[in-house]
Amino acid sequence: MSETDTARGVTGEDEVVDLCRELIRFDTSNYGDHSGPGERKAAEWVAEKLAEVGLEPKIYESHPGRASTVARIEGEDPSRPALLIHGHLDVVPANAADWTHDPFSGEVADGCVWGRGAVDMKDMDAMTLAVVRDRLRSGRRPPRDIVVAFLADEEAGGTYGARHLVDHHPELFEGVTEAISEVGGFSYTVSEERRLYLIQTAEKGMHWMKLTVAGTAGHGSMIHRDNAITELSEAVARVGRHTFPVRVTKTTRAFLDELGDALGTELDPEDMESTIAKLGGIAKLIGASLRNTANPTQLNAGYKVNVIPGEATAHIDGRFLPGHEEEFLADLDRLLGPHVRREDVHADKAVETTFDGAIVEAMQSALLAEDPAAKAIPFMLSAGTDAKSFDDLGIRGFGFVPLKLPPELDFAGMFHGVDERVPVDGLRFGVRVLDRFIDAS
Repeated sequence: MSETDTARGVTGEDEVVDLCRELIRFDTSNYGDHSGPGERKAAEWVAEKLAEVGLEPKIYESHPGRASTVARIEGEDPSRPALLIHGHLDVVPANAADWTHDPFSGEVADGCVWGRGAVDMKDMDAMTLAVVRDRLRSGRRPPRDIVVAFLADEEAGGTYGARHLVDHHPELFEGVTEAISEVGGFSYTVSEERRLYLIQTAEKGMHWMKLTVAGTAGHGSMIHRDNAITELSEAVARVGRHTFPVRVTKTTRAFLDELGDALGTELDPEDMESTIAKLGGIAKLIGASLRNTANPTQLNAGYKVNVIPGEATAHIDGRFLPGHEEEFLADLDRLLGPHVRREDVHADKAVETTFDGAIVEAMQSALLAEDPAAKAIPFMLSAGTDAKSFDDLGIRGFGFVPLKLPPELDFAGMFHGVDERVPVDGLRFGVRVLDRFIDAS
């Protein structure tokens, strides 16, 4: 943005849509094995946008092409604890043939910006850039230091992004005590008089696992009681069909209490099927946060139709609730049986914080200022984010990407889904709320 743009009074609201579109046009697909394009070009572009308004961002490349951009904005009172605003630049892959609009076009249609990353999470990246650029252009320093981080590799567990920075460059986050990032702050419309904004205060832990069964190789025409594929298939089926018991954590209990109050009814944690049925578009998000889960995602065995292989493998995406990791692994081993070897491909902890303090008050006041029907409530995310890595530095993490959404939008279905998109009005709303939040926090 040039001095001429500043003189014309261009604001964060004015440029957030274009910033989001430009970010989507960078194909940062993460296949989990470095075979994708990486985040370097997007990280360089973000650094340029920050440098244009006077910051001195640095790019950290943990592996060729896998890059993150970090900058610190000095606040009016540097003695106060600092705030971290972080987002990831990578996205999951997308098959263009399945989409209404090309997933890397950033097209605007039907009041939305379409593309891979529109909600996960280049919308927040764009909103953060828009707010930071607007504030610095107009000379509005934040009340306290803010670190902004645009990260690599979140979609594969963050090893080459947040985890790399925490392990090798912890000084970047000196003085930071709180952070905001993805999957929270979006609206759930109860009525025109009440919209709940779900703030993520907890997230499940993960065990991405490889399962292996060894058997006896042989000719496909013979009788084989020791068939690795058969043994593995039966174990995978047991896991895939298993329903883990409901475990209502303190975060979910608080969510149910707030939701029940908004709906004017008491929600019974012993009858979660009825509760979930009342949640509409957020049922997928909330339903998966009520219990441990283990979903088979990959199978591999054999190399020829008439050869029984000596080994078969599968992969499982396992997620456990805070405080329930041991129970989860014990249940899983019981389901797998004695002949299946289990090993972690990637594992990380569950995290949970309380829904209180000045930062929560700042979220609520910022939302209310832009939506008089708003009420912020806590919820647990069934997936994981880079908050896990920053938790190791004692940083309290919240999911807060403020979006006022149309009630009919299947927001949960946007994450990793086909035709991912974010409302243009939602982006502009988010800029206004984030700007107010920074002042109030």
